[in-house]
Amino acid sequence: MTHLALEDLSLFGRDPWWLVAIKAVFCFAFLMVTVLLSIVWERKVVAWMQLRIGPNRHGPWGLLQSLADGVKLMLKEDVIVKRADKVVYILAPIVAAIPAFMAIAVIPFGPANNQVSIFGQRTTMQLTDLPIAMLYILAVASVGIYGIVLAGWSSGSTYPLLGGLRSCAQMISYEIAMGAAFASVFLYSGSMSTSTIVEAQGDRWYILLLPVSFLLYIVTMVGETNRAPFDMPESEGDLVGGFNTEYSSIKFALFMLAEYVNMVTVSAVATTLFLGGWRAPYPISTFWEGANVGWWPMLWFIVKVQLLLFFFIWLRGTLPRVRYDQLMKLGWKVLIPVSVVWLMLVATVRTLRNENYDFSEIVMYVGGGVLALLVLSFVVDMFRGKPKEPEIAQVEEVFDPMAGGFPVPPKPGQSLPPVPRRRSRQERELVVSGGADTGSDGKEADGV
Repeated sequence: MTHLALEDLSLFGRDPWWLVAIKAVFCFAFLMVTVLLSIVWERKVVAWMQLRIGPNRHGPWGLLQSLADGVKLMLKEDVIVKRADKVVYILAPIVAAIPAFMAIAVIPFGPANNQVSIFGQRTTMQLTDLPIAMLYILAVASVGIYGIVLAGWSSGSTYPLLGGLRSCAQMISYEIAMGAAFASVFLYSGSMSTSTIVEAQGDRWYILLLPVSFLLYIVTMVGETNRAPFDMPESEGDLVGGFNTEYSSIKFALFMLAEYVNMVTVSAVATTLFLGGWRAPYPISTFWEGANVGWWPMLWFIVKVQLLLFFFIWLRGTLPRVRYDQLMKLGWKVLIPVSVVWLMLVATVRTLRNENYDFSEIVMYVGGGVLALLVLSFVVDMFRGKPKEPEIAQVEEVFDPMAGGFPVPPKPGQSLPPVPRRRSRQERELVVSGGADTGSDGKEADGV
């Protein structure tokens, strides 16, 4: 598409107040029901992957297990730590949960042309839309970080504080690459409005035009939601339980709810930006003209969201947790450079298309730039790999790491004392039970 999509948001803001209330309740109910089903589905799927029995007690096939867990958390004793800052301690779960529900307000469940009727009122299948809807989603997602950080700080304990700081560093690291992935979509669609972005994918979904942006967003959305294998803030082996260690009852349930609602939200955003939103998949849309009319678009949207939720579950049941240094290295040294270079490439292609360059010329220019970059990196690696001049050997200072009573690491220029090694098997003497003198054994044998 060589033209910019036109924003027409005049259909929004005309609904009566009662219809706006119905839409808001539907968005809240959609998130809650999806979360309840996702928890059961996750436990069932992971049990199936690990060849064990999943929940099968509450309700038919265990479908009410997540509801039973919620009731159990509600009835548990609500403990408030004595050293905690009570006001912040209580507000932190609320701050983490509320932004998770707010992002769904600008997600389109269907086309924005008043195709459905609710109690005789023609309306769009979306609560509202904004010219900067995607910036609104980024801003709301950033607010949720404060709930996790404040939860760790207000608990008055060391391990929750470390978990909160881990989560803050992780989300900041992965939001940069996520923003660059969004920018590529903005360049192609010419808009930040979610309904306009879906309309711009009428001919081709952006997962085909921007595959690198899609992969970047998939990785960053797993890091944003603190899900395995990037669940560093909740790594039980390192931090006992993470930022929510000192929480119980309903406050702990709010943190768990916020995590699963964020999973649904990022899946809905991925569907909107890269998977055609509410549009029917390719084989269906070719032979069925009414696939994108009426209430059917909501079905395609929900199916795509559920597939992405299955991807979350699949990762959890497949990959082990990465180390924290690996997590930071992936975010800062891989995702951010790749996203910036890819964004520059997309901007170059869009500029050449707007200047009416032929496709073959665009491929030639872009290929030449990529080739020049590869040659430059090869030359840098050649000079970097040259052996350095031998340096004058410096006498290292040997120090005692236990001199002060506590083990300390060596400073620059110091080295640990040599560790006594065990002798080889040939040098060791044969040790038998009863000591080295076995003369008594021989005397007893003679007496027999």
